[in-house]
Amino acid sequence: MSAIKNYFQLDELNTNVRREILAGFTTFISMAYILFVNPSVLGQTGMDKGAVFTATAIASAIGCILMGVLAKYPIATAPGLGVNAFFAYSVVIGMGIPWQTALAGVFVAAVIFLLITIFKLREMIIDAIPSDLKFAISSGIGLFIAFIGLHDGGLIVANKSTVVGLGALNVGTTWLTIFGLFVTAILMVRKIPGAIFIGMFLTALLGIFTGLIDLPSSVIAGAPSLKPTFGVALAHIGDINTLQLGVVVLTFLLVTFFDTAGTLVGLAQQAGFMKDNKMPRVGKALMSDSTAMLAGSILGTSPVGAYVESSAGIAVGGRSGLTAVTTGILFILGMFFSPLLAVVTTQVTAPALIIVGVLMAQSMAKVNWSELEIAIPSFLILICMPLTYSIADGIAIGCIVYPITMLAAKRGKEVHPLMYALFFVFIGFMWILNV
Repeated sequence: MSAIKNYFQLDELNTNVRREILAGFTTFISMAYILFVNPSVLGQTGMDKGAVFTATAIASAIGCILMGVLAKYPIATAPGLGVNAFFAYSVVIGMGIPWQTALAGVFVAAVIFLLITIFKLREMIIDAIPSDLKFAISSGIGLFIAFIGLHDGGLIVANKSTVVGLGALNVGTTWLTIFGLFVTAILMVRKIPGAIFIGMFLTALLGIFTGLIDLPSSVIAGAPSLKPTFGVALAHIGDINTLQLGVVVLTFLLVTFFDTAGTLVGLAQQAGFMKDNKMPRVGKALMSDSTAMLAGSILGTSPVGAYVESSAGIAVGGRSGLTAVTTGILFILGMFFSPLLAVVTTQVTAPALIIVGVLMAQSMAKVNWSELEIAIPSFLILICMPLTYSIADGIAIGCIVYPITMLAAKRGKEVHPLMYALFFVFIGFMWILNV
């Protein structure tokens, strides 16, 4: 036990093994839905859902354990939502590209990802983003995950007349979310340790007692075979031979790059890791997620990246890599306890995401709102993340506007040269996404 405490520097971080394990469990519970959502999305392409389930679990575990052991951050990884939809609906179904070739595209993007990480290009870009925009990114992610929680819990729904609207209050599951939100809020205000996890547990318990959540038919099940997807990406690399597929690879690369960069910065801000506008050990963190992306493509899943739900574990008190290692181990165990995970519905995790959104949104106070050249791009990052349902899009819009407003304020010399480069990169990125 002392070796673990020393390696993860628990005393220096003012934490302990029990708290770190609880944080890892909270993070896992918050993101366990990906084990079921990813196979459902990628299964639309003809991929074997069982194989995708196992690939998702193993790739997530690899990323989490690497992040914990190498970078020593309480940040979990898994195949990203949004980019998996792009893989399935835009690339395979929309463009008519076989899933095997699309998977090869993920592999190629992962190799490029790894190379630019080794040469520290990703690290340089993250360091070049000004502190005000980093605070906006952190807060924007908070609004984004709160929006996800409100939608998953049924409190906000699509509305043709007003785009979004209040959900139906005559639905039992919506009240389950409301119950969880009130309980978690009260526990947080009372400063009860593990408040978010306790809130999720009590919400699940109420759901089972009221019949809104079905009891699982069994507890343990065997992990499905990886055979249908394992190594398929390597066998189809030769199929990446057209301009169209080159654009697909570039899109995989850009979306994952900026989603992960934004998430890492936001979570580091939340946990208090940022020092002098820089994230310590960021190179190791980036190496961990890019290695997980490479492994995931070989196993048979869409791009892997850092997960915003890690904020739930950080909010519980997770501050070291032991949190991420715990989450990784639970992903491995999750392969065999899949029936039990069905109890953790979106209504159970929604209150946690909403509360964590509140905590992350506190970074808004650190943005210099008195200077419009800073306030305008910061606000656009904040508002566009939830409204475009994309961290990458929010960052892109803010970073396109930032050099323009700084030049207008005759402060162009204060802008880092890489931010000017990103201006053109993001314009190209937006064009690729729309064309």
